[in-house]
Amino acid sequence: MTLFRPCIDIHDGKVKQIVGSSLSDSGAGLKTNFESEHSAGYFAEMYKRDCVKGGHVIMLGKGNVEAAKEALAAYPGGLQVGGGITNENAQQYLDAGASHVIVTSYLFVDGKLDKDRLEAMFKVTGKKHLVLDLSCKRTSSNPPRWNVATNRWQTLTPTEITAESLKELANYCDEFLIHAADVEGKQQGMDEELIKFLAENSPIPVTYAGGAKNLDDLYRCKEISNNKVDLTIGSALDIFGGSGVKYNDCITFNKSQR
Repeated sequence: MTLFRPCIDIHDGKVKQIVGSSLSDSGAGLKTNFESEHSAGYFAEMYKRDCVKGGHVIMLGKGNVEAAKEALAAYPGGLQVGGGITNENAQQYLDAGASHVIVTSYLFVDGKLDKDRLEAMFKVTGKKHLVLDLSCKRTSSNPPRWNVATNRWQTLTPTEITAESLKELANYCDEFLIHAADVEGKQQGMDEELIKFLAENSPIPVTYAGGAKNLDDLYRCKEISNNKVDLTIGSALDIFGGSGVKYNDCITFNKSQR
């Protein structure tokens, strides 16, 4: 069933909401929608209180490990973590309380999916504790096509999101997390074609993120995905400075789904 999934995005050790397409290695041109006075642990405790599981903690760049582990400790088993995860450090995050590690960029070498790295990660996490982040950018509108984007969505890879690629990669992971990088953080509407495609073609649970601007989008995601795709709402949430969606309304939605 479609559920609201929470997030904790961490940049420079602080919880922020950032326009995804503005991220770069240099930091130039970064567009921040919101910076919280509260710690990552504060939000994790909130999600634990409200029994919202499966939220993702994303470390955007360096200097965020301590904050991420604070969140995981506050809600052990309730959160997934991503950002700079490799087969060498994945276990430490699982030991710190993550239910899953989320991996993208590490699996791509010179822009191409490296099966050896995928197998190495799988040996550490198993299918049960791995989420593959296939965040993407649209590369065609007619017909609609999307390619995976890595390195904080700066590098467009040749790996296309297709029924075949989803089926193959589903053998290695428990869930997919897919940000529509073109609309992420802009609160200007979701990529509905992507949501429909994921609902029709993903053989495992999938969470979509990007562009949600109001509570109606949660119901819309439920409708167009036939109750199959979960939705992450970030910048539009009141707890992240947004005016479009009340966090408590999302909690009420989740309770109505159970």
